[in-house]
Amino acid sequence: MEIRAPYIVVGALVLSAIAGIFGFVYWLNNSGGMGKRDTYQVVFNEPVPGLLVGAAVLFNGIRVGEVTSLEISAADPHGVRATVAVNTNTPVRANTRVGLDFQGLTGVPVVSLEGEGGNDAPVRGPLVAEKGAGQSMTQAARAALRRVDDVLSDNAGPLHATIGNLNTFSEGLARNTSRVDSILAGLERMTGGGSQPGRKIVYDLHPAATFDGLPRSLDGGFVMADATAIARLQTQRFLFSPDQEVVGFDNAQWSDSLPALVQARLIQSFENFDIAHAPLRADSGAEGLPRLLMDLRQFEIVLSPSPRAVIAFSVRLVDAAGHLKAARIFEDAAPIGAISAPDAAAAFDKVFANLQRQLIAWMAATS
Repeated sequence: MEIRAPYIVVGALVLSAIAGIFGFVYWLNNSGGMGKRDTYQVVFNEPVPGLLVGAAVLFNGIRVGEVTSLEISAADPHGVRATVAVNTNTPVRANTRVGLDFQGLTGVPVVSLEGEGGNDAPVRGPLVAEKGAGQSMTQAARAALRRVDDVLSDNAGPLHATIGNLNTFSEGLARNTSRVDSILAGLERMTGGGSQPGRKIVYDLHPAATFDGLPRSLDGGFVMADATAIARLQTQRFLFSPDQEVVGFDNAQWSDSLPALVQARLIQSFENFDIAHAPLRADSGAEGLPRLLMDLRQFEIVLSPSPRAVIAFSVRLVDAAGHLKAARIFEDAAPIGAISAPDAAAAFDKVFANLQRQLIAWMAATS
């Protein structure tokens, strides 16, 4: 009995192991997903990189089976024929869309089935995968880059010209940065944005008040026409030669445009000299009188070789019949101690006072 007992125990254990194996196989066939399957043929008309036997088959994202075999199509060397086994209750129809998905970071390929409504026709032939179904994200990116490269190659000339134009534009923009900043600042002021500009400091010229050594009257009255000047001088700004922006003059300006200011102060100087025969303005309606024509030629700060205020204008005296009686150019300059608006205005006032007396003396001798 002592010898027979171990054999009985060993035999019982072997029979139990065999029964367990048969039970596990039965469970796999009925509950573990290895029950009855439907088999379909899937045709891919292009390579299927990475697809292996045993790869999952998904229907609307749910695993319903796996790939059971793979073979190259004899009719098309580029094509691949796959056999898939799916659960019998999977609604595979003739219009079911077939593709190849790549899951996870590693891009594991799986066969993807997507159901389409409105067609209950059974599958009577192989399911054909959509065009591009076997293309991974890497391949798609490479194909897109190849197309971009083709476009760049075909348009190399126009692109080179465009880049050259952009380079020219950027160089011009760099050379005119200060002007662009001025334009933007002007737009900000016009639209009410940005910082508010500082208050303008207004400077003026003064009419002559003393006339020592000059005769005390003019022979007759005359009309002073409106002074003319080039567009550059039609301004209230302080002008510089060479033309440039100088610090300290941003908020400085004359009380009127230069031609109008010079004419107004000259008329006042003539009135201070001889009010009875002082010139009338062109809009006074006076007729039959001589006319004094004036053109402002220069009114600016010359920086080289040393800063100085320069004023120049020409005059022509025409009789009542329109004949030229006399003409002269008046010009003078005065040094500027420091490049500042107050010093420059004082220098201009000094030069203008001298020119006014010269003009009055010339008119007294000519008229």
